[in-house]
Amino acid sequence: MPHLSSARNALMLTAALGALALSTTAQAQDAAADDNPLGDIVVTAERRSENLQKVPLSVGVVAGDQLRAFQTGGEDILALSGRVPGLYAETTTGRIFPRFYIRGLGNIDFYLGASQPVSIIQDEVVLEHVVLKSNPVFDVAQIEVLRGPQGSLFGRNTTAGIIKFDTIKPSLTQFEGRASASYGSYNTVTFDGGVGGPLIADKLAIRVSALYQRRDDWVDNTYSGVSADGTVAPKKNAMGGFDERDIRVQLLATPTEQTSFLLSGHARDYEGTSTLFHRAALIRGSNSVAADRRDQIALDEAQNNPQAYKTQGASLKVSHDFGPVTLTSITAYEHASGFSRGDTDGGAAANFPVNGVPNGFGQSRGNLRDLDQWTQEVRLSSNGDGPFRYQVGGIYFDSRDTTEFYQRAFFLTTAARNPNNWVRLRNVNTSWALFGQASYEILPAFTLTAGARITEDTKRTRLLKTADTAAGVVTYRGRRNVRLSDTKASWDVSALYEASPDLSLYARVARGFRGPTIQGRSAVFNADFTTADSETILSWEAGFKSQIASRLRFNASGFYYTVKDIQLNGNDTNGNGVLFNADKAVAYGMEAELDWAPVDNLSLSAGLSLLKSEIKDTRVYAQVCALNGVVVCTVGDPTITVPVFGAPAVFAQIDGNPLPNAPEYNLNFTARYDVPLGNGGALFAATDWNVQGKTQYVLYSTKEFNSNGNFEGGLKIGYAAPGNAYEFSVFARNITNEKNLKGVIENFMAAVYNEPRVIGVALSGRF
Repeated sequence: MPHLSSARNALMLTAALGALALSTTAQAQDAAADDNPLGDIVVTAERRSENLQKVPLSVGVVAGDQLRAFQTGGEDILALSGRVPGLYAETTTGRIFPRFYIRGLGNIDFYLGASQPVSIIQDEVVLEHVVLKSNPVFDVAQIEVLRGPQGSLFGRNTTAGIIKFDTIKPSLTQFEGRASASYGSYNTVTFDGGVGGPLIADKLAIRVSALYQRRDDWVDNTYSGVSADGTVAPKKNAMGGFDERDIRVQLLATPTEQTSFLLSGHARDYEGTSTLFHRAALIRGSNSVAADRRDQIALDEAQNNPQAYKTQGASLKVSHDFGPVTLTSITAYEHASGFSRGDTDGGAAANFPVNGVPNGFGQSRGNLRDLDQWTQEVRLSSNGDGPFRYQVGGIYFDSRDTTEFYQRAFFLTTAARNPNNWVRLRNVNTSWALFGQASYEILPAFTLTAGARITEDTKRTRLLKTADTAAGVVTYRGRRNVRLSDTKASWDVSALYEASPDLSLYARVARGFRGPTIQGRSAVFNADFTTADSETILSWEAGFKSQIASRLRFNASGFYYTVKDIQLNGNDTNGNGVLFNADKAVAYGMEAELDWAPVDNLSLSAGLSLLKSEIKDTRVYAQVCALNGVVVCTVGDPTITVPVFGAPAVFAQIDGNPLPNAPEYNLNFTARYDVPLGNGGALFAATDWNVQGKTQYVLYSTKEFNSNGNFEGGLKIGYAAPGNAYEFSVFARNITNEKNLKGVIENFMAAVYNEPRVIGVALSGRF
């Protein structure tokens, strides 16, 4: 990579050499003795507690303490991106709409009703809506990333995989707690803690968990002209901050040895800044953003991009052990509401005149007026460690929301104001499924597992209010009521061979599907809804899991998949998302993960993922970057020009292109070294690094809308008290203050950046 600096090349070489022998599965915390410094990692990837090394699928694990270290500088759930091989995450809608990609498969759609092929599971509850996927992760015990289709046990919309969060549960035997707090640059404050214990010994326990994060506004709005919607500018420290408050209460009751009740309730109150798009940060012919300032932006509208959301939820898990089997019921409810507003052109139109006239106004607001999600799951699973194990069950899912989209004319204070320039949509998604899985040890050390699921998924979107003229004249001529429904089977078969106590080999084939999708936001531009039919995936993978001399754990897998009727998202002439199906996409690659404790007091981990993805459909074209009918970027694909809304528009053929937001490789590396002290404590130094390979951010090939070699690093130096009772440290996140391109707004050549450098102090402890 000749364009990288020598320092970056050195980092790449170090990480690559480490990745030959290392991986990024989580380091076990408080490992017992020197004869097992890595400890064992227990996962519930197949809804049973099992040793990671004995699970016949590709699972990456991040321990709770490890995630909290990544989030010390105020980061949210996106801190997971690149920390597990094959996992990438980004957003163009602030902290309330993360988009996840596993093995390159995800969804770049920014619509509030968008579906994703990566499912989020928190404490066994699926979070389907994109806003619910942003629920903060705090007082968490462990995160598991299951790569590849998980349709048998976890259902639809898991064609890429799932991210599974398990929080720390109440203890029936002892009072205990943990907390971590930090303070850093921009007055960034983070507190993550939980405390609880028995209320009635062995019968009733409680745990209260909380998260508090805030950051001052740190980005200046430098615009000094006249605003058409009353935005105050210029203004120093106008945006970039956030204020996050979250709480969770759990009650665990065990009236008998066979029966348990776990009741959990949570609430979120968030205010912050939506994503900032830096207009013209990308210069035609280059993907460099070096000339742009991250802490300054000139916005003439949208009141400095505010956003605010509130969510509440509760769940009840009931389990009864009948001896041979356990019956489990999980009932859950989630509610959310809020808004996000942004200057979507990322600049001031007056600064980009055409023939002396301000050029390129863009502003929008999305309102989630009301979201209600209900889920009910029941499953019956066998007990014991015999050669035959099984589980069967069913689930019902119901999500209903009212969503509004407002466009620029609604907000104007001039004579051009149109109070009717908004739409209201009602979305309903219902689904039911029956599933089962069985494992049988057909030969000593050889186990075959098979699972299947039948799912019906139905979506309906109704247009309750059209975007009319200022005089109230209805001009919309598209559909107002669209319903899509599909019934699909998903399945998986895997084989595990334990060649020795320290080496397992596995192979897996799986089929999954993502349900049909409706894009209704286009009605705000008086354009008809767009839709996409279900996509299906067939995935093959094989790998090994090994642990050598208790000091080296090395896991690796290779995969190949085909997604038929893949759902893709492009833009129309208004920059509005447009759904469509392409014939298929294929991808292949590998992940390697390993932890190593080469000597006492030194722990290393690293990971590597490689990916080659390709869209295959000669008939599919995507509209390219254009403003006022002029193509503004350098398109590398064959193009055609066709009329759209009566004006010529340029479309690029995307056949053969990689999937968007699918890094060709990802490397990550962590290290910690402790210097023991005479009092039983230790001084320590820890670091973590991540390097991202070439990543294309749109469907078509350009010189501008991609990155190659993005990297970030973190450093922590401190003191750990005897028994790890507490830890004090100084830290730096994004220590080199890299300004990495993470997303784009095509027609305005606008850039989205990563988080800035944060330097601070941190204190954590447990009892």
